Amino acid sequence: MIKNGIDHILDHSHLFKGKRIGLITTPTGITSEFVSTIQILHDNFHLTALFSPEHGVRGDQAAGAMVETYTDALTGVPVYSLYRQDSKRMTTEMLDQVDIVVYDIQDVGVRYYTFIYTMLYALEDCARAGKEFVVLDRVNPLDGLTVEGNVLKPGYESFVGNYPLCVRYGLTAGEVAIMANEQKGWNARLHVVPCVGWERNMLFPQTGQIWVHPSLGIPRFETALVYGGTCLFEGTNLSEGRGTTLPFEIIGAPFINGERLADEMNGRGLPGVRFRPVYFKPTTSKFEGELCAGVQIYVTDALTYRSVETGTTLMYTVKRNHEEFAYLPPLKQGSRPFIDLLCGDKLYREEVELTEMLEKFREESRDFAREKQKYHLYT
Repeated sequence: MIKNGIDHILDHSHLFKGKRIGLITTPTGITSEFVSTIQILHDNFHLTALFSPEHGVRGDQAAGAMVETYTDALTGVPVYSLYRQDSKRMTTEMLDQVDIVVYDIQDVGVRYYTFIYTMLYALEDCARAGKEFVVLDRVNPLDGLTVEGNVLKPGYESFVGNYPLCVRYGLTAGEVAIMANEQKGWNARLHVVPCVGWERNMLFPQTGQIWVHPSLGIPRFETALVYGGTCLFEGTNLSEGRGTTLPFEIIGAPFINGERLADEMNGRGLPGVRFRPVYFKPTTSKFEGELCAGVQIYVTDALTYRSVETGTTLMYTVKRNHEEFAYLPPLKQGSRPFIDLLCGDKLYREEVELTEMLEKFREESRDFAREKQKYHLYT
């Protein structure tokens, strides 16, 4: 049985005894027996504060909803928001409540996923305040070897990409923390409680663990597998499947010809994937209540499937066949279009040829794969 950091936390009691503990977590912060990390720290140590990222520590906040400070009903511990309108940082007042900050959230191994930046912001804030920081590490569900996509460029930082990672980076959260702490020179007092038994070539189904959805948009492992490519459609006027039972696994719009798109994509012979025409009517988000046509993505071989190349090829195919296709404008005046923030570059809007773009992605991912090896905790 593969163990995450929380599953053997009592073997590392020396890190926590006699200290006021603050915990950053979500509903994925649980043991293999489904006991919450909140409860473990509350029962065994001195838990004085909870810090809430997007969705809340109990998962009761909607995607994108600002989280307010409140008291956790089950423990009576105050909950401070790290997902506020004005800031997603830890304040001096928050850090005054603790001696050590613990992070325990299941990552999905994709650069757009915001929890990893909650961790890095908190790590930097703790370094400045002289507070200890502990990552209770968890397996990367997409394995620890495969790297895909480009590296985020300076000037394109946002909460969907705030560190020069590849789109699919092949590191655990603990390894990302170690890398950032060294490369940024934060000199944080960082500790990682490692996973036990996990090997870098393991995808999530090989770990024997039960999937607990890290957010409503990633309900199952198959969603996480395609997310690296289909999340890009959040920067376009196509539906990425939000408001359906298959977010990020179906892509479409009222103006799409699903049969034609599926035939063309299947004809490309992309590795490890097939496409089926679908019709759907989102209950929320883009095209709410409107009939959309598009494709569903089926991963037939997770080892050879490449989500970023698949998603990029799908986007280029739609753009070539449908003049209605468009990238969404910036969310606010003076900011970059969302597709640029997701890409970490302006490549998609620059109309770079598909083959040229994919080769650029491969080159950058090869370089990143070599660089990241020095921060590996697992073989």
